[in-house]
Amino acid sequence: MNIFRLIGDMSHLLAIIILLIKMWKTRSVAGISGKSQILFALVFTTRYLDLFTSFVSIYNTCMKVFFISASYFTLFLMYHKFKATYDSNHDTFRIEFLVVPVGGLAFLVNHEFAPLEILWTFSIYLESVAILPQLFMVSKTGEAETITSHYLFALGSYRGLYLLNWIYRYYFEGFFDLIAVVAGVVQTILYCDFFYLYITKVLKGKKISLPA
Repeated sequence: MNIFRLIGDMSHLLAIIILLIKMWKTRSVAGISGKSQILFALVFTTRYLDLFTSFVSIYNTCMKVFFISASYFTLFLMYHKFKATYDSNHDTFRIEFLVVPVGGLAFLVNHEFAPLEILWTFSIYLESVAILPQLFMVSKTGEAETITSHYLFALGSYRGLYLLNWIYRYYFEGFFDLIAVVAGVVQTILYCDFFYLYITKVLKGKKISLPA
């Protein structure tokens, strides 16, 4: 465990906590893409199936259980408890256009043609594009609440920090995972416009908007 991975994990944890607090305190899921949250739940479910087959550490297990549980609790809030506030009219991204190609790619490009390995690879590829429905929704509505922007910034920072983690591991441990690195680069690139707008607008007290 190096400092970049630890801070990255904390940033990821913070993003989910911010999202849940936003939903619970406002009693609303307005501005949040249910499509993105479905994809994230699918990411965590397929990635952490090794909970039943291997044990790394208490920290590792607790984080996996939290991410899986939080993702499904988020879906419960969106599609049941606060369903009346869900903006389905603007959350229209066709997620099958992400899931199907990513599934095919996971079968074709992986480290080992084994069920758990293919599912892990699928989760890595899918996570790199899972935020697209959320960014698409912000683009359609023209703006995002400040708290939603904080959530997206923390989520994007997590992936950026994980890139530093991969660099650290390559130089100090001789470890390099091309699939994870390429997927991480793609995911970070998707956030670039958002990072710029966050720094130039949200930090100055303005609402964020994305170009259509």
